[in-house]
Amino acid sequence: MLTRGNQTAEAGERPFNNLLRRLNAADYALLAPHLSADETKPGDLLYNPGDNVQVVHFPCGPTLVSYMVPNEDGRDVETVLIGREGAVGGIVSQGFLPAYTRICVKFGGPVVRLNVSRLDTAKATSISLRHIFARYADCMLAQVFQSTACNAIHSIEQRTAKWIISAMERADGNNMVPLTHEQLATLLGVGRSYASRVIQTFKVQGVLDTRRGAILVRDPDALRLHACLCNEAVKTHFEEVLRGVYPDPAKDN
Repeated sequence: MLTRGNQTAEAGERPFNNLLRRLNAADYALLAPHLSADETKPGDLLYNPGDNVQVVHFPCGPTLVSYMVPNEDGRDVETVLIGREGAVGGIVSQGFLPAYTRICVKFGGPVVRLNVSRLDTAKATSISLRHIFARYADCMLAQVFQSTACNAIHSIEQRTAKWIISAMERADGNNMVPLTHEQLATLLGVGRSYASRVIQTFKVQGVLDTRRGAILVRDPDALRLHACLCNEAVKTHFEEVLRGVYPDPAKDN
């Protein structure tokens, strides 16, 4: 059963989170009574650096959560984007530990929450549950490694295309990505004018268009040609370690 506020409802299906759906029936039964459903909005702050991590958040459906590292110049730089393939907060740690990054919601939508202590108790009961979350932690670390390399060697144009494609995949192929130029600049760690020039270049080429508070992808195939292969590398690792967990709009629905 999933709880929402003071209400409790029977859940006919598991939440639309691929990591939870990957669990076997016995392992999911250990967590199900303690899962709480909620809705998030863009910009919702889950953790600030130094906060005690007491709750695990499982993004569901098109919900996207971002790990942002604050810098001394006041800018936050995104290190990894998490959708329904995973979870944020207290995945493999034992006990409450401080958050290192700022974790905030990029695309709002449903989430499922679980107290860290409940997860720790369940992992102590089931070795297969421990293995699943350890494998997911390995996949998330691979994303961080790939993001570090991407930021170092790929152009802003490549990174822009990669990020928009990644968002589209998690939004079930929806070509309308709710993203402003200012938000894109923050994600990429560049000035707003630079991000706007990149978007304008793609618009001239007929790849993208803009709407109020959003980017419309007119030619996904052309956008993929502009992107680096970092997304593909991450997806390949997910398939090797946790087959079927990384979002695939053709299979998830």
